[in-house]
Amino acid sequence: MPEGDTVWRTARRLDQALSGYPLTVSDFRVPQYATLDLVGQIPHETVSRGKHILTRLDDVSVHTHLKMEGAWHVYRPRSPWRSPAFQARVVLGNEHWVAVGFRLGIVEVVPHAALEERLGHLGPDVLGPDWSAEEALRRLRRHPDVSVGEALLDQRNLAGIGNMYKAEACFLLGIHPETPVGRLDVLPALVDRAQRLVSANKERAEQTTTGNTRRGERMWVYGRAGQPCRRCGSTIRSTHQGAPGLERVTFWCPACQPVTGT
Repeated sequence: MPEGDTVWRTARRLDQALSGYPLTVSDFRVPQYATLDLVGQIPHETVSRGKHILTRLDDVSVHTHLKMEGAWHVYRPRSPWRSPAFQARVVLGNEHWVAVGFRLGIVEVVPHAALEERLGHLGPDVLGPDWSAEEALRRLRRHPDVSVGEALLDQRNLAGIGNMYKAEACFLLGIHPETPVGRLDVLPALVDRAQRLVSANKERAEQTTTGNTRRGERMWVYGRAGQPCRRCGSTIRSTHQGAPGLERVTFWCPACQPVTGT
């Protein structure tokens, strides 16, 4: 699933392409909105909220979520699409640009008044104007027995952290991802590091947590199971973490991130 910085960049690109121009194309390819026509309406902005994308018009917002495989592409009118047309779920366009949402996990059109019901459960957005480390910590500490790996991925605690930044932030603070939240004295530092990692990458097409943007050198532990730790040389390990049906692969160094408090 894309991280918060990827979603932020996607929303910014949609905002640049659509905002301020009347829609000349409105094509919803999902049954619930198959007859909906927004032609003539003017998008005012597109913003990200955690991993959600909101394109705001006069009375409604187009709410989309990339989930695991979704993507928004922006094209010039009449340009060929890079993905098959049958994978398109939404097409919005004006005289200058056409935005196509492929394989989107969520597509809905929501009155502004109903947005709180849809997204009010989300914690503070690590890239949003509502970011509050204090609120994120308060939410994380409500469930002290939950592993920190699971807690960081719970968007109700803080919105925008995904599996990659969870693994990398835990490594940089020397925290095993199975450590219960309530046993972490460095929880404030961990939240700060995770937020700063996402923020540092929001303008980059190629994410990095090591500071090295060369292929194969960008991550400390994420996606590197079986390879040597860049710090100590120990073999990076991985396992599935989370409740059944919600498991995610997590990565850690057994020497730099010893098991404690589990």
